Amino acid sequence: MQDFVTVTGMVLKTIPVGEYDRHLCILTKERGKITAYARGARRQNNRLLAAANPFCFGEFKLYESRNSYNLSEASISHYFEELRMDVEGAYYGMYFLELADYYTRENNDEREMLKLLFQSLKALCKKTLPRRLVRYVFEQKSMVVNGEFPGVPDDGRDYLEATVYTVDYVTASSIEKLYTFTLKEEVLNEYAAMMDGYRRRYIDRHFKSLEVLKELGMIL
Repeated sequence: MQDFVTVTGMVLKTIPVGEYDRHLCILTKERGKITAYARGARRQNNRLLAAANPFCFGEFKLYESRNSYNLSEASISHYFEELRMDVEGAYYGMYFLELADYYTRENNDEREMLKLLFQSLKALCKKTLPRRLVRYVFEQKSMVVNGEFPGVPDDGRDYLEATVYTVDYVTASSIEKLYTFTLKEEVLNEYAAMMDGYRRRYIDRHFKSLEVLKELGMIL
């Protein structure tokens, strides 16, 4: 008799396997980042077809074999279709998934990172929030959650008071209250430059989604 486990999480990436199957990388509340085998998920009309895609958030029913999890059922509550239908939004969202994949590990407590990812994708869907701002808040809070953010740089620069306040607010704020403000352009530009410097310093990976956004002229 197979033992089943149900986890709540989001699909970060998928890899085709064979002719009809997929391997899923899922960030879960209960077991950190896991990989699961979805048999037949690339077949038309397969019951796992819709769930075996990046951005899918919900409950996943799994059974464990000797070397891997296997996906049996899925109940998806959020597909983030608004992002899928928008080229810029889709690549920003894919960058968030890539960064979450970079930071998370199997069997770690990744509840805060999962919550941050979910709230940040929801923020990307809001037309009232600049996506640049959402991106840099997500980057900073990811570093905070993972214990890598050192605060405002001690580099002798006279940063704008509003920029310093923004950094301190994002550091201390709960994830639910992160995306409740906007910034003037000069403040956003200074905040962006600060986060770009920290990303280059602390994150040793190139992200394909960022490269595509640059090639399309959607970011500097």
